[in-house]
Amino acid sequence: MVVSEKIKQYATQLLTAEKTKQSIVPLTESDASLSIKDAYEIQLEIVKMKLDEGRHIVGKKVGLTSVAMQKMLHVDEPDYGHLLDDMVFGNEAIVKVSSMLSPKIEAEIGFVLGEDLVGPNVTFLDVMMATDYIVPTIEVIDSRVEDWRIKLIDTVADNGSSAKVIVGHEKTKVNEVDLRTASMALYKNGELLATGAGAAALGHPAHAIAWLANKLHEFGITLKKGELILPGALSAAVVVNAGDSIEAKFGGIGTVTVHFE
Repeated sequence: MVVSEKIKQYATQLLTAEKTKQSIVPLTESDASLSIKDAYEIQLEIVKMKLDEGRHIVGKKVGLTSVAMQKMLHVDEPDYGHLLDDMVFGNEAIVKVSSMLSPKIEAEIGFVLGEDLVGPNVTFLDVMMATDYIVPTIEVIDSRVEDWRIKLIDTVADNGSSAKVIVGHEKTKVNEVDLRTASMALYKNGELLATGAGAAALGHPAHAIAWLANKLHEFGITLKKGELILPGALSAAVVVNAGDSIEAKFGGIGTVTVHFE
């Protein structure tokens, strides 16, 4: 695919913002002509730049899977981003707030694939059959756009506003739990902040992953065996600061914790 100079320019701006921790004005304010297709091309160009620097893709994420988030951004479909190796941390990880601009966290049920998922006709059942196991995860989201003044095009271009993901060590087979009713309790410094269930992600997390596999087909991308796929948050995002500890408890699926400094 031939990438235009405009796409390269915006990709460079966002990548520079991420590296320097200096946010930029929303792309949609700088250029009202940008389309969703342009935004995905910007994201893919940023990923290419990171791969050229030696990074590796280890998964994908779906965002905006809840009705509340879609209404807030006036959209009617989710978005996606890429997960790279330097974004992934283990349980009880210590994450520096200074490595980001304005971080928030979301609790999600992560899917690790046992085989590839290739669109365009991936179904809920295909996802369930292709999943090796699920894990408790906390996604740290961050926006390189100042003050989170984002529209769908802005967050898509900015890799789905993704920053880091913390992965719990418990592994559960998908047939061992009802993912629609699987519970989530989110704690910040020991205080319960939010609760949710798997149904928050498009009715079932596997529906969100099927959407992703089919959307990626438009760009010639597949979900690959061994990749970690995040299907969307089970509650609203929570702002974090240095000194905060976050714990997400997923009932029988397990618990994951991250500390910020």
